[in-house]
Amino acid sequence: MARIAESLSIADVLWIRPQWFEDDRGRFCEAFRQEWFPQRAWDAVQCNRSESRPHVLRGLHYHCRQADYWQVLHGALRIGLVDLRASSATYLQCELREVDAASGVGVFIPPGVAHGFYSLAQATLWYVVDQYYDGQDERGVRWNDPALALEWGCATPILSARDAANPLWRDVATAHRPQ
Repeated sequence: MARIAESLSIADVLWIRPQWFEDDRGRFCEAFRQEWFPQRAWDAVQCNRSESRPHVLRGLHYHCRQADYWQVLHGALRIGLVDLRASSATYLQCELREVDAASGVGVFIPPGVAHGFYSLAQATLWYVVDQYYDGQDERGVRWNDPALALEWGCATPILSARDAANPLWRDVATAHRPQ
């Protein structure tokens, strides 16, 4: 069974540390169990895989309806999270954690929490979501927005055109903000 730890910074974010079973053949762990997330009726409907070169930064992205569960399968990532839910006790709180494939650590990201990652090495991220992709629910905010104060530890990451054009949080329309 996994050891589940709540985020110290952001309400409802859960970090999952798997229990590994090892022998001379290798090791095994459970990567995902629906019961780990009792705070949300979870129906995993889509699984995605993202591969990134070193120094790629993806995000910050957020959804108003979709929850994500991430796990690094190869390499290492610096994961950044920001609570954008106006009704949350941890509104605008940030969190950065380095996660690598060897640890098997996963992170549950609830709707309304912006998320992104900086690739510290060649990396593969696997993630499961509880809503099918919907471009209307996919939003973004600038990765280096000073109001969000995420210290990525990089000055010139490799960004997609879309992520480079994300607005500052202050410029996001109220209708596009999580409640």
